Amino acid sequence: MKDMALWNEGDWIAAIAAIALFAFLVVGGVIAGRKSEEVIGHPRGLFVLFYAEMWERFSYYGMRALLILYLTKFWLFNDAKGNLIYGAYTSLVYITPVLGGYLADRWLGQRKAVFFGGVLLAFGHLFMAYEGMQGVADPLSKQGDPAINVFWLALALIIVGSGFLKANISVIVGKLYRMTDVRRDAAYTIFYMGVNVGAALGTILVGYLGETLGWSWGFGLAGIGMVLGLIIFVIGRPALLERAEPPKPLTRSGEFRLYGVGIAAVAVIWFLIQYQSVIQNLLIVTGVGMLGYTLYEAFKLPKEARERIFAILFLIALNPIFWGLFEQAGGSLSLYTDKYVDRGGVPTSLFQSINPIYIVLLAPLFAGLWQWLGKRGLEPSAPAKFGLALVQVGLSFLVFVWGAKAVGIEAMTPVLFVFLIYLLQTTGELCLSPVGLSAMTRLAPLHLGSFIMGAWFYMTAVGNFVAGKIGEATGGESGEMSKELTLAIYSKIGWITLGVAAVVLLLSPFVKKWMHLGTLEDR
Repeated sequence: MKDMALWNEGDWIAAIAAIALFAFLVVGGVIAGRKSEEVIGHPRGLFVLFYAEMWERFSYYGMRALLILYLTKFWLFNDAKGNLIYGAYTSLVYITPVLGGYLADRWLGQRKAVFFGGVLLAFGHLFMAYEGMQGVADPLSKQGDPAINVFWLALALIIVGSGFLKANISVIVGKLYRMTDVRRDAAYTIFYMGVNVGAALGTILVGYLGETLGWSWGFGLAGIGMVLGLIIFVIGRPALLERAEPPKPLTRSGEFRLYGVGIAAVAVIWFLIQYQSVIQNLLIVTGVGMLGYTLYEAFKLPKEARERIFAILFLIALNPIFWGLFEQAGGSLSLYTDKYVDRGGVPTSLFQSINPIYIVLLAPLFAGLWQWLGKRGLEPSAPAKFGLALVQVGLSFLVFVWGAKAVGIEAMTPVLFVFLIYLLQTTGELCLSPVGLSAMTRLAPLHLGSFIMGAWFYMTAVGNFVAGKIGEATGGESGEMSKELTLAIYSKIGWITLGVAAVVLLLSPFVKKWMHLGTLEDR
């Protein structure tokens, strides 16, 4: 262990994160020991899901923090290709919830789907710890190493595992509350806080180990985190009150056939992640298919339920715009930070913890704000919150560009502007992501609950692929990132997003009417 007298900023940040992780584990133990069915006014099951998802996000975001650096520094892909692979990976992570959600809705049930997804994720993160040839400087030789197939397999397992876990664990949160319960938005914000506690601590600890001790150390810790999340979910099953079981009795052979579908999906994704151009066509074809199916189901419903589907489609359609910008964090913004920001000795990957730390600090304030406004009839509608989210993410890039240019294009960008871009993106995220999760579970018909949640994540997938294409563009013709070109692209997408936000805010009163909130009934 390094002498504390020699610690730099990165060492201290990692030590503080380790202490914070221990503190959250202590709090979790106290909650687990309580006999009451409610904790701070919410069902105890919410906190089982909080801690299970916290560990899952610890592993996922820890690995994500290292991924673009691993692609460019270990596997020696150029910046443009690294961004494209990163975007393809994150987009597939958000496509597979359509499969996981559909199988859970029809046959498997949310609890079994989450467990199966957790098992796949644990194997995927642990496979990431396997490295190939060391010290090879030629990109073609490096990428010809047979070990890269283990890397693609690890990504495929994580992608499919997330598909089974991600949509379904969010649905279970909604099942713990009545449809008209005023605590729903607050519950999802608390749950979202758990997501980001894991994301912050995972990014710091996994990123720190990966960049200082070696890639396998970081990825190995991510795998351990996923195993812990799986254990918590299994032990906490009674707190879920049997509300996430299969919709009808499921035979053992039928259950294993469904798991076989998941394994087959891993093989398909293993192929797709290597051929990113195929993914774009897949997104278009499946997107049109999903839209057609959703409209088909909508027109079989009575007027109010049908219009709620239209409101859902409006909200979902905004996902690619927001996430296309937001997800620069793990791609082009991370590379920009590595190359052009005065980091003061802090490893690049640790900067991705800024967003989840802001979430942890601000989520309780937003949860309280929505409840306070809601009780007084002043809470903005979900469409209006989405418009505000787009305003903030657009401004974040414009502020970042202004800051980078203010000190001179030849100078290193002050780290202050990295904190500012994440701050505005985080407040925007809190106006969109937990609110969107709540709206999907509230407005969707019961028989389409997980499918609609899968569609929500699917359009997030489109946003992630768009993010990869934006990141690829920052590499220009050479494939290596240019500071001037990156700032020009950031400026353009910032102004376009502000224009879209203005239109969304103008339309929000009409979309709110489609939601028919006054006639929602408990199921």
